[in-house]
Amino acid sequence: GRERYAATHGRDAAAAQQRMLNETVDEVIAVAAREGIDADIVKGGERNVARNPAQLARLRAFVDAEAQWPHTDLELQDAAATAERLRVSGAVGSAWHPHCARVHPAKLVRGLAAAAERAGVVIHEGTTVSQIVPGVAVTDHGSVRAGTIVRATEGFTADLRGEHRTLLPMNSSMIATAPLPASFWDAVGWDGRETLGDLAHVYMYAQRTADDRIAFGGRGVPYRYASHVDTDGTTQARTIESLTALLRAFFPDAADVPIDHAWSGVLGVPRDWSASVGLDAATGIGWAGGYVGTGVTATNLAGRTLADLVLRRDTELARLPWVGHRARRWEPEPLRWTAVQTIYAAYRAADRAEASSGSERTSVIAHAADLIAGPH
Repeated sequence: GRERYAATHGRDAAAAQQRMLNETVDEVIAVAAREGIDADIVKGGERNVARNPAQLARLRAFVDAEAQWPHTDLELQDAAATAERLRVSGAVGSAWHPHCARVHPAKLVRGLAAAAERAGVVIHEGTTVSQIVPGVAVTDHGSVRAGTIVRATEGFTADLRGEHRTLLPMNSSMIATAPLPASFWDAVGWDGRETLGDLAHVYMYAQRTADDRIAFGGRGVPYRYASHVDTDGTTQARTIESLTALLRAFFPDAADVPIDHAWSGVLGVPRDWSASVGLDAATGIGWAGGYVGTGVTATNLAGRTLADLVLRRDTELARLPWVGHRARRWEPEPLRWTAVQTIYAAYRAADRAEASSGSERTSVIAHAADLIAGPH
C-alpha cells in the first residue's frame, strides 16, 4: 500500500512506513529471543526469481521503481549470480533484499501464546465471536464486555455480522516435501535460507525449512463463493498436484521426493490491497488487518501501533499513514466471486502465454486482469 499511503500522506510518510516495517523484522526476531521462542527464524532476506523474458523485464522494472524509494535495498542479480546463491531451474535473474526472515509460523504463534499467558493474559480457544458492537463482543458462550475491542480477524472477518464485505478471504495453500538429502542441497545451494518468490502473475513462495524440507506455496483455489471460509486446513487434490508440479519444475532434482504435508489457510484482502490499523474513539472499536499474506511482520507493527492508540500515546507509530485508513467494501455476490475467478483464470493464462512466447512483453491478458483487480 505504499503508493496509496504516499498519495494520502506524502512521500516521507510512506517511506517511514517502509522503514518501520523493515525494522519490525528485527523486532520480531528480538521478541522471539527475549521470550525464548524457538521458531526456526533465520534472517536470510527474500529472493524473487524470473524464469522467462517477460518475468525478467518485470523484475528489472520493479527493481528500478523500488530504487526510487529509500529503505528498499534491492539488489538485481543476473542468472550466474543467482545460481551462486540458489539454483532454480530456468532462472534468468533475481532480486534480493535483506528485510525478510524465514519463520515456522506455528512455532511462533504457540510461543507467543505461551508468552502472553505468562504475562497474565487469558486465552479462550474454541470461542466463536459472531458480532462486535461498541463495548461488546458477542460469542457462542455469552457476551464479553470491554471498553476497547480490537477486530484483528484477518481472513475470518467475513464471518462477523456486518463485516461480510470488509475483507475478502483469499485462500492460500502449501505443501512440504520430505527432508531432502545433503546431495540435493549441495546441488541447489540455498545456504542463506532466504525466502523465495517469483515474478509470475500467479506467484509462488517457498522456504528451506530447519529440517531441510522445501515448503512451497501458492494460490490453489483462490476464493470460495460468498466468502466461505474453511477452518480445517484441508487442501484439494488438484491444488496439491499443481503445487507439486511447480515445485518440481523449480527443482527437478526433487522430482522423486515425496510430499509429506499439505495445508491451506485464508488471507485477508482489502478492496484496495492496502493494510490498515485504527481505533474509533467514539465506539472503542479498533481494527488491524488486510496484510494480503505478509502479516507476520505487519501484525507486530500493528499490535504496537494499536497499543499506542488505545493508550492515547502520541508516537511515531500512531502517526504512520496506515493509521485510520479505510478501504471501500468489496462488491456483493455474485460480482465478487465472478471477478476473483476471472482475474485468476486470466493470470494463469497470462503465465502460460509468457512461458511459451519467449517475449519480454507482459501478456495483454495480465494487463486486463490488473484493471479488474485494481491497484495492488
